[in-house]
Amino acid sequence: MVEIQSNIPKNPQQMQAEQDIAVNESLVKIKNKILVMSGKGGVGKTSTSVNLSIALAHKGFNVGIMDVDLHGPDVPRMLGLEGTPQVNELNKLNPISYSQNLKAISIESFTPNKDDAIIWRGPLKFSAIKQFIGDIDWGNLDFLIIDAPPGTGDEPLTVAQTISDAKAIIVTTPQEVALADVRKSINFCKTVKMEVFGLIENMSGFSCPHCGESIELFGTGGGEKTANQMGVRFLGRIPFDPKMVTCSDSGVCYQDSHSDSAVSKAFIDVAETMSKLV
Repeated sequence: MVEIQSNIPKNPQQMQAEQDIAVNESLVKIKNKILVMSGKGGVGKTSTSVNLSIALAHKGFNVGIMDVDLHGPDVPRMLGLEGTPQVNELNKLNPISYSQNLKAISIESFTPNKDDAIIWRGPLKFSAIKQFIGDIDWGNLDFLIIDAPPGTGDEPLTVAQTISDAKAIIVTTPQEVALADVRKSINFCKTVKMEVFGLIENMSGFSCPHCGESIELFGTGGGEKTANQMGVRFLGRIPFDPKMVTCSDSGVCYQDSHSDSAVSKAFIDVAETMSKLV
């Protein structure tokens, strides 16, 4: 993303070595690197990444969100972020600030037409993710939340290979078809030797706005049961709330607008658990 000009031509090996140095210099300033992943799409992984980041920022932590869902980047829209990252005096790009202690980077911020498709093969994805780490001036962070696309493809594999101390949070919904894919994600982490920090059960229950009765739209308890079976920490349940969809679509912070909701309290609880365990 940022190309440092030089009168001396650089060979690919030299450029790779310099990028690796830049990546390591960025990572050493970041205390906790959390990869948020899911076995399948549609489980609310990005909304979980965004709201977990906001909950941690509200607790006073310095947080960055790195959106590596290169084909379907949604983080800027959910945070209401606009504009393009600017080059600073260090010849690095500043991530876009959401608040004083929350900032983000996403490929969407570099795309003039937000509806253009990103048609990239593995090597380009690998390069972009390394640039998201080494060419971005993240500064000192308590948490870097990395929002990955569904599945166990190039993007989570690149993160695992590039960030040796990254830990995974796996998001699921309670029904069996999602849990089957969660088990694949857990086994992916075991294969690449990435620690699974925990599992979050999203869309877990819905309170009827008319009668207050709890309705299990997708079942309940499946996430905790799977976590116990697979020997993974269960971080909590996030209820379903249609207002979350409205806020995400409009780039409005759900937790600020609905601070007393069960969903906001659930994210606060997960953030509190994370702060005690890292």
